Amino acid sequence: MAGGAREVLTLQLGHFAGFVGAHWWNQQDAALREPANAKLPPSELCPDVLYRTGQTVHGQETYTPRLILMDLKGSLSSLKQESGLYWNKQLDAAIAWQGKLTTHTEELHPKNPYLQDLLSAEGALSDGTWKVKAIPNGKGPTPLTTATTPKPLIPTESIRVWSDFLRVHLHPRSICVIQKYNHDGEAGLLEAFGQGESVLKEPRYLEELDDRLHFFVEECDYLQGFQILCDLHDGFSGVGAKATELLQDEYSGRGIITWGLLPGPYSLQEPQKNIYRLLNTAFGLVHLSAQSSLVCPLSLGGSLGLRPDPPVNFPHLRYDASLPFHCSAILATALDTVTVPYRLHSSPVSMVQLADMLTFSGRKVVTAGAAIPFPLVPSQSLPDALAQLGGTTPWTPLSACGDMCGTRCFAQSVVLRGLDRACHTSHLTPGTPLPSLLHACTTGEEVLAQYFQQQQPRVRSSSHLLLTPCRVLPPYPRLFSSSLSQQGLIQDDPPTGAAVESIPVLGTLSSSASLNQTLGDLAKELTKLDLRRWASFMDAGVEQGDLEELLQDLHSLAQCYQGGDSLMD
Repeated sequence: MAGGAREVLTLQLGHFAGFVGAHWWNQQDAALREPANAKLPPSELCPDVLYRTGQTVHGQETYTPRLILMDLKGSLSSLKQESGLYWNKQLDAAIAWQGKLTTHTEELHPKNPYLQDLLSAEGALSDGTWKVKAIPNGKGPTPLTTATTPKPLIPTESIRVWSDFLRVHLHPRSICVIQKYNHDGEAGLLEAFGQGESVLKEPRYLEELDDRLHFFVEECDYLQGFQILCDLHDGFSGVGAKATELLQDEYSGRGIITWGLLPGPYSLQEPQKNIYRLLNTAFGLVHLSAQSSLVCPLSLGGSLGLRPDPPVNFPHLRYDASLPFHCSAILATALDTVTVPYRLHSSPVSMVQLADMLTFSGRKVVTAGAAIPFPLVPSQSLPDALAQLGGTTPWTPLSACGDMCGTRCFAQSVVLRGLDRACHTSHLTPGTPLPSLLHACTTGEEVLAQYFQQQQPRVRSSSHLLLTPCRVLPPYPRLFSSSLSQQGLIQDDPPTGAAVESIPVLGTLSSSASLNQTLGDLAKELTKLDLRRWASFMDAGVEQGDLEELLQDLHSLAQCYQGGDSLMD
């Protein structure tokens, strides 16, 4: 039990969602397993919101994500669906079948050797029991990395699937594999929205999901809601649509926040794949927004449409946008930040409250942005850093809606984390003229509130300031420029060979007028399509009438964001 925490159950639907989720659980695990002598502030985040305690058949306590994930055959690599943490070798032997057997064998995927090296100093699986080092905060048997443990990097070329770098144990009821579709190959792929919807119309998979939902929900003290990480670009958009419909029917009144995930850039040389991506994204956004409290597309691409705009740029990151391992790490860091309001130990904002603040007047789709890392020089204060930005937006857009600078915002939630308390306010010598009104503020919270009041005076805004940084230890990829210190601050001459271990991050969720054009442009591109050319998409259960209804819904959703694209309106 979570002991009074306002629990959240996570649903992870799709393979790119698996990449993002693996990085996110790894980051949370790294924060949980900080050595007791680390010179970091105690976390303001309550891990019991997303994690659960349990017990193995051997009586050993566990602490695992409160998670249901669905992926396709071939996506687990060496990861056991039933989880090695709970495996009982003796029980398996006791119930062994005594009759005639026909044995079928298939080649096993070896454990990623670099991840194995990372875990080797932390514990071992012996006779079905995970033996681990002592953990300072007593939160179950998740492996501990000490400050002196070597942390090998995972070569990017060794990453095939998300389970290649997941270092967190999962509960046996977490994993659900859709056996009728393949993760990769030329045939048997989950490509279309209609295919995904039909998966959860089948009694087998519907019962599997329902059984897992009841298991995790019934052990909660107070379930505040569900967060869904869902691929938008493929058939999992249909799985997500049916899953949110099920949650809305069975758990009405709980928050449902959906993160629609899209991988990096795409090629014009794959017309069918691009058309399917466009259709799946549009169907997904409309259906998910109808059943969710809030929907936020997350992507490093520049556009949701057919034309491939360049990927977004982060001044202090060196990433390859064609690699899911890189893109998902960045999106996971943003996700770990923008979800802070409903994961706090004290004075949390519930999922429903956060969604209500951002989605009034039918604006169910919101955009995300992040500064990764937040740019700060060691000698600067927060007022210095914000004042030097001038009128420029301090974050990079992450919802494939183009450049939103100067675009009207209706409401926003902002989180800034990882700055030392000493730099929250200015410490000018008495008598020194104030460079800005920000330098007159007496707390960091006042600084943030004053800054956003200056930038967008008529916007409904909420802000949170945390000391806790984002942890970026391996297997997080090394994306950071050489100008960053171990704590992610900008230095002219950082120590040679010092890998970045934690970073300050600013994240935002916004109800933005830019969605009027984004959703409108999506509808325009769809009107140009002749679905008769894409019969396979229609064969998956989508009819011409469904497309016409989709266009009407997209136009209606886009109209919710009218009211001026400019801050001057």
